[in-house]
Amino acid sequence: MQEVLTRADQGVDTRARLARVILSPLFQRTVVGLILLNAVTLGLETSNVVMASWGGLLLAIDRVLLVIFTAEIALRIYAFRGRFFRDPWGIFDLLVVGIAWLPATGPLSVLRALRVLRVLRLVSVVPSLRNVVEAMLAALPGMGSIVLLMLLIFYVAAVMAVKLFGGAMPEQFGDLGTAFFTLFQLMAMDDFGNVVREAMEHSPLAWLFFIPFSVVATFVVLNLFIGVIVESIQTLREQRESADAAAAQVATEAARSEAHLDAQTLLTEIRALRAEVRELRAARQG
Repeated sequence: MQEVLTRADQGVDTRARLARVILSPLFQRTVVGLILLNAVTLGLETSNVVMASWGGLLLAIDRVLLVIFTAEIALRIYAFRGRFFRDPWGIFDLLVVGIAWLPATGPLSVLRALRVLRVLRLVSVVPSLRNVVEAMLAALPGMGSIVLLMLLIFYVAAVMAVKLFGGAMPEQFGDLGTAFFTLFQLMAMDDFGNVVREAMEHSPLAWLFFIPFSVVATFVVLNLFIGVIVESIQTLREQRESADAAAAQVATEAARSEAHLDAQTLLTEIRALRAEVRELRAARQG
């Protein structure tokens, strides 16, 4: 039984040491460097000239990096065990690396393009990028009302566009679906001038419809999206700062309590020594 407990303690110590190595800045910087190297090799593979000269080397580097990333995931699973699978970023890294092991031949050859997803591991490794993604995910519920408002604006504008310009410009506003697509194109400022000029050839006052739509859809609604994301980032930052401040306060109070306890212990020992000295003096006098 004692031998089993000793082995268990050794395993815990090994995992703790391995976790400290994985969380060390040097290890994290090494992983970031390997991910960037993999991003470069994947980009070079898109060049036929480079692949003709260095294709074999690039594919070999890609396979070696895949093995390294897989080993890194395995080490993290061994070190953190259940905590790894409770971390959403750990699951993300596992899926991204796991996809690269899927067969990419025959009908599944399209999966070769998914290898570039390994570059997205930078999001989970770099804390600043991870904070931005977490803030965007936290902002999704607040975007619901903005999306609904945007759909309402698009629906009203699409119906009006079909009524006003459907007969003269059937390719752009012939039906509701086409009008939706054209309005989305105009919101992105894609060929805005040509579409508006063509509409003004049939109706000189067409700008009275397109310019207000562009101002509302492009500048107002999209800025609302940006505002929600910025607010989410600020809220997340304040929450983390509050959590860090609370943790620091708890640590300070714990240190003060420990110091107070040490002082009380020392005072008790001094009192005990004084009592012993008085007893020794009384015994000598007696």
